Amino acid sequence: MRTGRPTQPLNMTTPERETLQAWARRRKTSQQLALRSRIVLLCDDGMTNTEVSRKLHIAMPTVGKWRERFRVHRLEGLTDEPRPGAPRTVSDTQVENVIVRTLESTPPNATHWSTRSMASATGLSQSTIVRIWRAFGLQPHRVETFKLSTDPQFIEKVRDIVGLYLNPPDKAMVLCIDEKSQVQALDRSQPLLPMRPGQAERRTHDYVRHGTTSLFAALDAATGKVVGKCHRRHRHQEFLSFMQWVDEHVPRTRGMEVHLILDNDATHKTPRVRRWFAQRP
Repeated sequence: MRTGRPTQPLNMTTPERETLQAWARRRKTSQQLALRSRIVLLCDDGMTNTEVSRKLHIAMPTVGKWRERFRVHRLEGLTDEPRPGAPRTVSDTQVENVIVRTLESTPPNATHWSTRSMASATGLSQSTIVRIWRAFGLQPHRVETFKLSTDPQFIEKVRDIVGLYLNPPDKAMVLCIDEKSQVQALDRSQPLLPMRPGQAERRTHDYVRHGTTSLFAALDAATGKVVGKCHRRHRHQEFLSFMQWVDEHVPRTRGMEVHLILDNDATHKTPRVRRWFAQRP
């Protein structure tokens, strides 16, 4: 038995239902519009406000608000109400068109959209495209890279390394080893002129090269202390020399374990290096 104020039917048409289903399913739709679409669809299926509230884990007033907004204003009622100020000159349909084009297409003879090319394609101004992209966090000119490991033991290795960082064994030292090769040793062609009141530090635009060096460094994960050595070249011989120096300076406490975290650099895999590590398990 139902109690409370009776709800009026929505009388949803087939095109309206198809539009709401598209908004609810499309991954590019804003989360707010997708939620409102699901609310109205469930209400049209005959569910009460209480049942919709429990199913979507939202408050009952929220369900009632968007149910009534759709009943009175139909699809347009699911968008945010206009705020005080000058009337909008760009419709929601135009904004959606810009977003869909940006996310799901590329311009002819180009790899990504620019504000000028999008403005030309949509008939909007360049400043309008800038505002729309900024509002939705879109940056077509930026590309980030990623790489998935093909190592079948990748998950186990990650767990081991993360475990060493977060919960190292007792009486253990965790060292993260890495190298920075081809570090240029540069010097200005003339001495620096120091900063003075009202005048910034000045230096010459040209410089003198003093060759390159390779930095080998070890980070103590527990204390944050970094020790390093510079070598003229970056080979397994220099890496092994640095590891021998580290081995000589680690604490000789009884029962002390030393765990090293290394990347897959070729200098770490030579037979001589492997034998050196095998002698120090």
